[in-house]
Amino acid sequence: MESTPLRGSDPHHMASVNPTVFHMLERLVGKRVLAVINRDFGYEGTLAVVSHEPPGVWLTESEAVILRSTVVSPIPQIVNREPKGDTFLHLDAIQRLESVSEGKPSARR
Repeated sequence: MESTPLRGSDPHHMASVNPTVFHMLERLVGKRVLAVINRDFGYEGTLAVVSHEPPGVWLTESEAVILRSTVVSPIPQIVNREPKGDTFLHLDAIQRLESVSEGKPSARR
């Protein structure tokens, strides 16, 4: 599989920065992940494909999720879900990507 530089044509830039991000994402293929888009919204699904052009990820069996945090519980929790099917998320839109363990009670309702 041939990769195309995302920023410029400097091979040192491509070798030192971009593959690191893509390699980290590719390790999560097949696992359930939570992609946080902003502090109140994200997508949860199985990471199926990591795309280089355009840079992004495909989630299968995805759900749009609403996240809420409180003063008492500052770590955002999923409070609502809506099935979305297969979803492509551009890397520019993702603030944080978390691996979700299948046994986590708050992860699957």
